[in-house]
Amino acid sequence: MTHRQSLPADEPTAAVGRRGFLTLAVAGVAASAFTVTIGGLAPAPAHANAFGTTAAATAAAAAGPRKRELRAMWISSVVNIDWPSRTGLSADAQRAEFLHWLDVAEQFRLNAVFVQVRPTADAFWPSPLEPWSQYLTGVQGQDPGYDPLAFIVEEAHARNLELHAWYNPYRVSMQADPAQLVPEHPARVHPEWIWAYGGKLYFDPGLPEVQEHIQRAILHSVEHYDLDGVHFDDYFYPYPVAGQVVPDAATFAAHGAGFDDVADWRRHNVDTFVRSISERIKALKPWVKFGISPFGIWRNRATDPLGSETGGSQSYDLQFADTRKWVLEGWLDYINPQVYWQIGLAVADYAKLVPWWAEVAAASGTHLYIGEALYKVTSGVFTDPAELSNHLTMDREIDAAGTPVHGNVYFSAKHVPADPQGSMSRVVADHYAHPAIVPAMEWLPATDVRTPVLARVARTDGGVELQWSDAAPPTRRATSFAVYRVDGAADAIDVEDATNLVATVRAQAGVVQRWTDVTAEAGRAYAYSVTALDRVWNESGPSAVRAAG
Repeated sequence: MTHRQSLPADEPTAAVGRRGFLTLAVAGVAASAFTVTIGGLAPAPAHANAFGTTAAATAAAAAGPRKRELRAMWISSVVNIDWPSRTGLSADAQRAEFLHWLDVAEQFRLNAVFVQVRPTADAFWPSPLEPWSQYLTGVQGQDPGYDPLAFIVEEAHARNLELHAWYNPYRVSMQADPAQLVPEHPARVHPEWIWAYGGKLYFDPGLPEVQEHIQRAILHSVEHYDLDGVHFDDYFYPYPVAGQVVPDAATFAAHGAGFDDVADWRRHNVDTFVRSISERIKALKPWVKFGISPFGIWRNRATDPLGSETGGSQSYDLQFADTRKWVLEGWLDYINPQVYWQIGLAVADYAKLVPWWAEVAAASGTHLYIGEALYKVTSGVFTDPAELSNHLTMDREIDAAGTPVHGNVYFSAKHVPADPQGSMSRVVADHYAHPAIVPAMEWLPATDVRTPVLARVARTDGGVELQWSDAAPPTRRATSFAVYRVDGAADAIDVEDATNLVATVRAQAGVVQRWTDVTAEAGRAYAYSVTALDRVWNESGPSAVRAAG
């Protein structure tokens, strides 16, 4: 994702969707008996730009750190932005680099990574439908000597990080010459599927056979790997290039029956693709999350009264991406808009856009993660080192006002450890001082995990070692555990207090689980409790409390 977010200086109601049906069904309600209509959205509540001046701000400040929020970073592979750092690295060097990124995620207390595994109609796994990515070895189609997707899933899960595989749906190549693709590439086998635009090659989104190919390519990885999420970025129809026209007139003539306007037809094509892939993911693995990270502006209010108070480019009109509709229809588990602008920017004010998205997401219960432009601190566009921390403060004010903001995702990975102007360190100090659990989505299938039995808490040379049991049948075993700690002796621990959460730990094989609290100070008394988490982060009750003297 190159995340182009340039802005010119001057520049329907929905029935309950697939997710609403699942939520009702999980609740034991006959969903088919409901015809729920989401009416027009109420105007977004006014949020003060000066922090601490609203009741919401006071509530957010009083609430302290959040126990549940998504904290993630994008790890880009296209043109070797993040990983691998360059082509031609050995398999061992590529694995070592990825482990470094997981170290970074842990260091900054993140709990998820979004990793690009299909940057240009190619693959970071042995796909039968598309060639090995050139960004691995430098040669398209060349086996890198290991299975990168299997590796990244296993290693992310070992650290209890959620792994979202990130795909670019339509982009075929970063250059425009089909002859540079390997002969067996589907774009070479089916030259009628592609067109060149803006110096790149794209699949034609208007062809049903193209949509089917892309979906099968993505679903192959969903079927064969233990993914937590399927993630798309902001690229649907390509961003406009001055002086060029999208060359799909023949496709429109052949497949546009019923549409007088090519723009409406293009939006229909993208809508069809998004709805269909969503349904197919859930049919294959209902627990796998599906989310999209669109350009931050759907439409401006001057264009559409339902739009945001902005004046920038509009994804509805330029990428033919009706992102608001996808949310209201319940086709997504989460929406992750790239709100890559500063608070107070006239054409795209963070303080106007996030409340707008929060209102839209709240209408369908879709989770909202805000995409953050960490790279703009590096480039100098964000001049205030506190800009990103202020974003999170504002997000929590909006959340406290009753329109949830479930977390933040940073672009891109390489800027996180670079910590430009100390901006990420400030985010950690102000907001990530404690670990956080990924928010649960109540419509996803839950596992009735059992409360762990905390059997032993003992001092060791390395800290405090905890031992507990998960004696549930295999179908009810926990995926991970949350460990809570308070100072001194205690009969009970408030597991809803985020300051008591010290770690989340991936489940080990077998009944007996062990973990050492290396942050425990010698000579200081602590009390501990443990809960169980299923694979979509639903939590059991807490174990009995045990003390370590």
